[in-house]
Amino acid sequence: MNDILDGYAAAATPELIERYEAFDPAALYAPVLDLLPQTPGRVADIGTGTGRDAAWFAGQGHRVLAVEPVRALREAGMARHGDKGLTWLNDTLPELAATRQHGPFDLVTLNGVWQHIDEAARAIALPVLAGMLAPGGRLVLALRHGPGAAGRPAFPICDDDTIAAAVGCGLILLRCREAGSHQAANRALGVRWSWMVFERPSA
Repeated sequence: MNDILDGYAAAATPELIERYEAFDPAALYAPVLDLLPQTPGRVADIGTGTGRDAAWFAGQGHRVLAVEPVRALREAGMARHGDKGLTWLNDTLPELAATRQHGPFDLVTLNGVWQHIDEAARAIALPVLAGMLAPGGRLVLALRHGPGAAGRPAFPICDDDTIAAAVGCGLILLRCREAGSHQAANRALGVRWSWMVFERPSA
């Protein structure tokens, strides 16, 4: 994990940050948009990067914890979205020890993060994420399939294994939907995404 974080720190150029910020969160979350909370609640955006998605959630009235371990991205996000009322936190998967102290959450999101941790770390992280949810809370995972960027390797992900592991943590699968990459260069490399939404039962 440290190698990947170092890779992001090295790649956190103004050009990369502008590219991240150029994406419309509503378009990215389109496969699951109808399953996101319709009333303001508590949101944790894990691996928030520059806080693009976190700021979008905050704009809908949510109280948002923006969790990002890469200092360069976190500082860029605070400078860009400092007026959005986000709470920023330096914390890392798989344990998310500091993040857990801020829960429970109505929504926990990991957009383009899961591929950066291996199977052993995922086995630790998924029960942690499930435990951070309030009753009725939802977990959104956007899983990248395909090669990672230079310096930021991506581990293979099996959708069926991910679903089985989440169900084993007591979560209910609400949706699993495949989507293409929004970047033409990644589409050419065969990159695709699986968007999953899980819910913690209310009772």
